[in-house]
Amino acid sequence: MIRVICVGKLKEDYWKMAVQEYLKRLSKYTKVELIEVPDEGLLEEKTALRKEKERIEKWITEKDFLVTLEIEGKESSSVEFASKLDSWQMQFSSITFLIGGSYGLDPELKARSNYALSFSKMTFPHQMFRVILLEQLYRSFKISHHESYHK
Repeated sequence: MIRVICVGKLKEDYWKMAVQEYLKRLSKYTKVELIEVPDEGLLEEKTALRKEKERIEKWITEKDFLVTLEIEGKESSSVEFASKLDSWQMQFSSITFLIGGSYGLDPELKARSNYALSFSKMTFPHQMFRVILLEQLYRSFKISHHESYHK
């Protein structure tokens, strides 16, 4: 099972439709649980990160393999990511991907992470990044199953 925990809610219908499309496509390969926790908006950064961390921790167990999405994380190609995902799935029953809010992730969550992943050194809107992550998960399953997919 794959769990995706996101800080913040999708607002625009086109992002919601894109997320639903990729969740539908992924259902052929695995169960994906998408969890949204409220963001703290314009609170002072440390306070916001702490409150978001407390909400996130309710969804993470000790058995989860935790992948944090961080600008400082390791980058990989889609093929390399597919290989990593395969390996993680063989070792762990639950893989949790964590997308932080506008301030990122609390340092304690980063320290708890089993793997820090970066898709780019660029900053993306959180709503868009949710779609990008789901697309890359879908692409990974297509690669692992030797199925064609647009390159």
